[in-house]
Amino acid sequence: MTHRIALVGTGTMGSLHARVLSQNERVSLVRVVEPREDDGRACAERFGTEWTPELGSLSDVDAVVLASSTEAHYDLARTILNDDTPLLVEKPVANSLAASEEIVALAADRDVPLMCGLLERYNPAVLTARAMISQPVHLMARRHGPYAPRIRTGVAWDLLVHDVDIAVQFFGGTVPSRVTAGAGYFHPSSVTGAEDTVETVLTFPFGLASVSASRLGQRKIRSLMVSELDRMIEIDLLRRDVTVYRHVSHDAATPDGLGYRQQTVIEIPELVTVREPLATQLDRFVDLLEGKVDAAEERASILPSHQVVADVLGQAHG
Repeated sequence: MTHRIALVGTGTMGSLHARVLSQNERVSLVRVVEPREDDGRACAERFGTEWTPELGSLSDVDAVVLASSTEAHYDLARTILNDDTPLLVEKPVANSLAASEEIVALAADRDVPLMCGLLERYNPAVLTARAMISQPVHLMARRHGPYAPRIRTGVAWDLLVHDVDIAVQFFGGTVPSRVTAGAGYFHPSSVTGAEDTVETVLTFPFGLASVSASRLGQRKIRSLMVSELDRMIEIDLLRRDVTVYRHVSHDAATPDGLGYRQQTVIEIPELVTVREPLATQLDRFVDLLEGKVDAAEERASILPSHQVVADVLGQAHG
């Protein structure tokens, strides 16, 4: 069965979704929805589909991918879900925690499949590490990069949410018992109230996560380090590789103690997949449509990261 998909939004993420949708044999991109005619027509022509300026009737589709601006998510998601049409919505679900909770609740009430585009879950390195790690005690994440003027929101919703979500997943899928955070506002081009850097510590029942996000970096960094009691797993999300370190010994390098020698066993595990994260995410969405993924569990996995980011912003702006 080929699932008919409508894509809403043809901006940066929307164009990426259009490419991946057009390449997947399990789906058919039947139309793109974009109020800007030039952009909409260009995207539709590029990927061999139709363009419409508005969502309109959903009788021609089996599901929708929503990649419009965050400000438009709430109204569009409500319309789609009230039509009982399955939805993959880019993160965040809506532009406030209350609105996001309402959307998830609506999907649950109507028993409609809902998925959020928390893309790093599907990074090959993250998938590989998650398959390996069973008892994490400490996680450190850094998501830093140069300033991007096109991003009008702060880094909490743009960057931090990804690593918060990964931390939540590694520590069992529940909201941390305690969140502490600080934010910095430094760039003269940023919108008033939009944070440029965020540092947060998440306390879980059996572990601790330190998550850092910044758009003031001079190079792009996407790194994770996860510690268990007997090993450390280093994850590079850009290079998509995983390195495992096991400490063996630590002693003086010379008799006078003017140095040290450390022995560490290094393991390079094979990745469980090399597929593009967006393609893996789409496969899961199709599995969700076909009932191969539990819809209730998928919905339940959306809000913990949103709740943490809302808490972080509450502390930062409080």
